[in-house]
Amino acid sequence: MPSQRKVARISHEGRVVLLALLSGLPGSVTALWLLFRYDFRTQTVATLTVLIVGAWLGFALAARERVVFPLQTLSNLLGALREGDFSVRGRSPRPDDALGEVMREVNTLGSTLREQRLGALEATTLLRTVMREIDVAIFAFDERQRLRLVNRPGERLLAAPPERLLGQTALELNMVSCLEGPPQSTVQAVFPGGAGRWGVRRTRIRERGLPLELVVISDLTQALSEQELQAWQRLVRVLGHELNNSLAPIKSIAGSLESILARNPLPEDWRDDMRRGLNIISSRSESLSRFIGAYARLAKLPRPQLQPLDVASCLGRAVSFETRVAVHVQTGPEMTVQGDPDQLEQVLINLLRNAADASLATSRTGVWVGWRRDGSMLEIWVKDEGPGLSSTANLFVPFFTTKPGGSGIGLVLSRQIAEGHGGALMLENRADGPGCVARMRLPA
Repeated sequence: MPSQRKVARISHEGRVVLLALLSGLPGSVTALWLLFRYDFRTQTVATLTVLIVGAWLGFALAARERVVFPLQTLSNLLGALREGDFSVRGRSPRPDDALGEVMREVNTLGSTLREQRLGALEATTLLRTVMREIDVAIFAFDERQRLRLVNRPGERLLAAPPERLLGQTALELNMVSCLEGPPQSTVQAVFPGGAGRWGVRRTRIRERGLPLELVVISDLTQALSEQELQAWQRLVRVLGHELNNSLAPIKSIAGSLESILARNPLPEDWRDDMRRGLNIISSRSESLSRFIGAYARLAKLPRPQLQPLDVASCLGRAVSFETRVAVHVQTGPEMTVQGDPDQLEQVLINLLRNAADASLATSRTGVWVGWRRDGSMLEIWVKDEGPGLSSTANLFVPFFTTKPGGSGIGLVLSRQIAEGHGGALMLENRADGPGCVARMRLPA
């Protein structure tokens, strides 16, 4: 038992040297025995003894270095990943052996973590930009009702810079009523930056595992239409939902992966844990990126790059993307307009997809598309045999959708593209039968 406890205290390097010495012990002892067994000159015996013992110890220490140095390199690489430095890479003299495979996997892990961090930083930056530029006051309070986040409209509402606001309690800011009562309410209040009736919405999010109360205050006294109010309300819900469902799991999984990498030695199933964690991070990052990308496309639509565009060819390319239903093309006159082919084709693809969805919802499989000249305007129309429009009030409200899984920006984006070309987009129920007709008018 004492010898076992002593062996257990030997380091990994010591065990490697011990095994190397034991492996060379039989040959070295035999050579020395033969050297002293026969009658050799003293100088010869001394020289050969030094060579045998030196080679024995040298090879043992060389074996130690061959084992220890790669482990130290891997330790440094994993330490750099733990500290957030994803630019360090390892290199193996032979990439096809076991050590080369380990180095390649660690390098791949570093590249993946770097891409995920850049994606999360970009998404967070864009999200903060949206919150800063949006024309409603946004506040975030922690569990002790201390202000942790405020955007520019919120600063104007409280008439103070963020340095004076952050850290103050809701009582000191006279905002206790905003944190109490129903999640959605209308209040009559006086703030340092204005007075009147305010729409207050409150939702709970998490940041670094800590709960935050997200409060959005909009001025109901301004001349905002009902559609715009619904758009803001939906934006707040989406912001809270995406922040809670994307950032919290990403941070939690990243912390778990960091703790795994900090273990010494690494657990046997650390690769599986890393793979599962990275898959979750990738999935949530893609979800948040899709949301941010959809809002970015809506808010930062580029100016159209006008060029001569053949109407029949453009419509034919858009029709080729819809394969779920039969699309009947009713040709019109040969026409060429000045337009951005990418943007206009995207509008046509969106309209055809909506028409196909509506037709399939009523078990009909017919969609008709065509164009005609109306004075100085080109009119492209798309008809379906769906249930029609129950209400047209919210058709072009951002993020409003009646389709499961819909983003609510397709029609808004399409109308912006049409208006960017000096035209218009309209949707109405058909007068000659069931279904809806979409009309896009462009200067001819």
